[in-house]
This record gives sequence, C-alpha cells and structure tokens, in this order.
Amino acid sequence: MPHNRHIERWCRVESNENGCETRTCCTMTGKSAARESKSAKLEESLSEGRRVLEVEARAVEALISRLDDQFVKAVDVLVRCKGKVVVSGMGKSGLIGQKIAATLASTGTSSFFLHPAEGVHGDLGMLARRDVLVAISNSGETQELLQLLPFVKRLGIPVISMTGRMSSTLAKNSDVTLDVSVAEEACPMGLAPTASTTATLALGDALAVALLQKREFKAEDFARFHPGGSLGRRLLVKVKDLMHADPEIPIVQGTVGGMAAMLEMTAKKLGMTTVVDQDGALLGVITDGDVRRFIQRGTDLLNVTAKELATPNPKSIGPDELAAKAVEMMERFSITTLVVTEDGRAIQGVVHLHDLLKNGIV
Repeated sequence: MPHNRHIERWCRVESNENGCETRTCCTMTGKSAARESKSAKLEESLSEGRRVLEVEARAVEALISRLDDQFVKAVDVLVRCKGKVVVSGMGKSGLIGQKIAATLASTGTSSFFLHPAEGVHGDLGMLARRDVLVAISNSGETQELLQLLPFVKRLGIPVISMTGRMSSTLAKNSDVTLDVSVAEEACPMGLAPTASTTATLALGDALAVALLQKREFKAEDFARFHPGGSLGRRLLVKVKDLMHADPEIPIVQGTVGGMAAMLEMTAKKLGMTTVVDQDGALLGVITDGDVRRFIQRGTDLLNVTAKELATPNPKSIGPDELAAKAVEMMERFSITTLVVTEDGRAIQGVVHLHDLLKNGIV
C-alpha cells in the first residue's frame, strides 16, 4: 500500500488589463512545502537586514554634507580644553556617549562618561571649570541632561551638543551644536533608536579623529594607551627586549672548523651561529640550511673553516628598533633569525622568529 503523504495545493489568481483571470496552481508534498517556507523566511530576514544597513548607511552619508563651521568650532573647543572632556547622555545616547568618551581617551584626549541622572544626584563634583561637556540627546529635551545645564553654565563650562533637533532646548543652550538628525530610523515602527545612534557614533568618531590629527597624535602615542594588547606590544616592544644576549648568543671564530660551528649551533638551539673575526666583528652567519647544502655538495665539514661556511653580510637589525620591524624583515627576506648589531659589526644578540611569536608580536 502507498504511504500516506501530506499534500499541499495552492493556487494564485492574476487578472490582466482586460479583466481575464489566469489561475496558476501548484501541488507540493509536506517536505517540499516546508523547504519553500524555510527558504522564504531566510530571504525575508536577509531582505530586512539589508534594508536596515541601507537606512543606516544613508543616515551616516547624510552627515557629510551637513558638516559645517560648527564641526570646526567643536574641534577647536576640544583642542583648547585644559581639563577633561566629559560626555553625557541617557539611554541609548548614553551608551553611544560611553563609546565616544572611550575613543577620545584612547586617542590622547582625557575624557570620561558622566551619567546625567547620577550627575544631578551627587556626581556633578566630577565636573570642573576647565572641562568641556559633550551632551548627547536625539530629541534635545532629555530632562536629566537639561538639569545639568544650570550648573555647567555657572562654572563656565563650554557645551557641545549632539542632537537631532536643532530647535530643541539643548541646542539653544549649547555653545556648539552638531546636527545628528536622520530622515528615518531603521526600526520599522520608527521607535527604537537605530539610524540615529549610528549617525551619532559616526560623528563622534569624526570628532575624535579630527582631534587626534590636530594634536599630531602618532602610533607611538596610541601604543602608550594600549600597553596590554597586541597593538601595544607591536608598537612598544623593542628588539633588545626579546633578543638572545650573552651567554645565549651562538658565536664562533671564523678560523674554527665546520664541525665546531655545527656543535655551537646544536648547543644554542637557534638553528644558526654567528661567525666573527679575532676582534669580535661580524663576518657572517651559518644556518642549518647552509650546513645541509654543503653536505649535499659532498663537502667534508672537517676540512672547512667556519668562515668558509658562513654567508657574509647577513641581515641585521639594531637593538632599539621595534620588534615589529624585525618581523617585517623576516617576512621580506624569508628568514627566521636576525643578528642584532649596533653598527653592523659589533654583535649585541640574536632575535628569532619564535621569540616574536611567543610574545605576540606576529
């Protein structure tokens, strides 16, 4: 007997301009119908995701044409600030404000976030006369934020507002007002802050980057505020911090035999040895690869000197160079070790790729 199967049948009726109807019917099994339903849901989610990103992209793009002398003035006020940049906002605006404050702090501007509700309940003592307040409110009517203004005005603290309503109370009571209004929110109900918070965040980044350029903030400065991360290590750690120094340097005189050089390589476990003259000046290096190539050619290591085995003019680096530069040189020349020298002659140490890997430089 045939198995019972769920069968789904649907029809679509379409009318043309003459009023004639066309009926299209389709019959699917239960599995086919489920697959069609799943596919439709996936496409619906993708379509909605793309719509949201398009709305928010348009919101950010619209800011470009609105940048004017108010933005320039805001940057100048922040550059001249002798105290701290205090960022404040409620709800989603507050969360965006926290990120803006963090970005400013990490790029050389002393900054922190002040919750406006906490501010009016005792934390206003965190504000001082030399500070600047960056107030964020899409409506410009957030009561907790407006309650800060009388105190701020009494201290003579400049106010930079970021708002979506240029006629709002906040805008009217600010020294500088930045327009972060959007044509629409990505939320289909127009309620959840989406495009507006994205636009505010983007404008905050624009302020921070314009400010760091005014301050001539460099990568080395950035690293000082990020000592714990991989970026900090790449920009702060120097070759001398990771190199193998005495007594770990593999080193032989150029007059010793090839076998003695190989024993030194084995003992120091760096896959190479430096070769020096009688004054200790660098003549070259011998690597595992050099030894293998000599053996393949039938050379007897007992009958050659270290100087004859060595590759002259090896790649070297100074001890005060960044470890990141050592990585770049190793990648460029396809090598795993660099001799560390002060002047290309006097050996200070040897740095190996493994040391750079272990310390998170790569």
